Amino acid sequence: MGTQSARLRDAVRPLVVDLGYGQRPVTTVELAQRLADVRSDVEVLGLEIDPDRVAAAQSYADPPRLRFGAGGFELAGHRPVLIRALNVLRQYDETAAAEAWVTMTAGLAPGGLLIEGTSDELGRKACWVAVDATGPLTLTLAARAGSLHRPSELAGRLPKSLIHRNVPGERIHRFLAAFDAAWAAKAAYSAFGPRQRWAASVEGLLDQGWPIVGRSARWRLGEVSVRWAAVS
Repeated sequence: MGTQSARLRDAVRPLVVDLGYGQRPVTTVELAQRLADVRSDVEVLGLEIDPDRVAAAQSYADPPRLRFGAGGFELAGHRPVLIRALNVLRQYDETAAAEAWVTMTAGLAPGGLLIEGTSDELGRKACWVAVDATGPLTLTLAARAGSLHRPSELAGRLPKSLIHRNVPGERIHRFLAAFDAAWAAKAAYSAFGPRQRWAASVEGLLDQGWPIVGRSARWRLGEVSVRWAAVS
């Protein structure tokens, strides 16, 4: 969500949905706290299909800033400007996951965006796709760079639409191989820390002609976004 500040600031109603927050709404609470720094009147709504999880989350509620309710991909009829759905679609097959994208983006407010992806249990490795009403826009890879031996270790966190395509001849496989090669070529930057090596490796991807998007400040945080058409 860190790259979507302008989208949230410009929204007529700054409603954000955190879909499928799990057994405890810790990440939803953290999301509300962080987004309040972007826009003080932000509304964060955590949605779960399990009524027991919704009931358990009510002690964390602080309406209208933070609420919880029952709902799935239809968003319980709400029209958010941003949706975050992490670790929600991994159990779905590729067709069902694509249908979920369509359902969720159809419920967005004008100019809205879906962030859908997967992270590991500790939040050290993650991949997500930015999707709007026209379809997927970018793929983002994010990691605590010091935990990686090579960037392709993130392959296990790819979205459902890509994870089975990480094989020779496919675009996502070429991208991860290129990232590994850039990582190896920038090994000397390890002397300045893993974040500097990651940022230098992203510069290497740019030099190879990959359509990297976003600001270099995100690279130093251990993120890189590439246009969807280059990897899908």
